[in-house]
This record gives sequence, C-alpha cells and structure tokens, in this order.
Amino acid sequence: MANDLLSALRTYLSKVSSGEKTPQEMAAALNAWARESGESIKQRVEEEVARTVKKMGFAKQEELDRLAREVELLKSKLVVTPRNSTSSKKSTSTAKRSSAKKTANKAVKQNARKSPAKVIKKSGKK
Repeated sequence: MANDLLSALRTYLSKVSSGEKTPQEMAAALNAWARESGESIKQRVEEEVARTVKKMGFAKQEELDRLAREVELLKSKLVVTPRNSTSSKKSTSTAKRSSAKKTANKAVKQNARKSPAKVIKKSGKK
C-alpha cells in the first residue's frame, strides 16, 4: 500500500508540474484514491474477522435469533403427558431401586458376618 501511495503521488506530481492537472484536481484524485483504499482495507478486515469468528465457533446474533424462534416453535408443538402416566413410571422405578438397595445391603451384611475384620494391635514400645 505504501508503494501504491508513493507511486500515485509521483504520478500526480509529475502531471501537476507538467501542467496536465491542477493542484485541486490532484487533491480530489488523491482523496478519491484514499477513500477507495480505505474501503478495500475495511472489506479485507471484515472478511478476516468473519473467517476468524467462524473458525472459533462463535454464532452470529441472527443465528441465535433463528434458533430462539425454532425453540419457541418446538415448545408450542410439545405435547404434555398426563401426570398419572408419569407418576406410575416413577413408582415402578422407585420400587426397583429400593429392592436393589435391600439386596445390596443384605450381601454386605452377610459378607461382614463371614469374615470379621482383623484388628492389628500396636505395641506401646518405640
């Protein structure tokens, strides 16, 4: 970019010194060139930011809004089941768990009776 600027300045200065262009025309042309260069740089920066953001896994606000609308739509279509069917499932699974706990407790107690823990006595001598 620095080379482009120097090249443009040399070209315009040579045209001004040869009388082809006036200083006002040269200033207007340089302003236009600076504006175009700024737009080009801005576009490159925006593209790089978008590429980096996508690579990092961030979501755009419009994507989040779309997902929020989709969730609301799914919630509105959701069918709520009656409480009776839910409670019967819970009681069945609770009964299964409590019987499994009882069986496990019996096994632990039986093993404790069969093999008593060994007690190691320490002597008071050092």
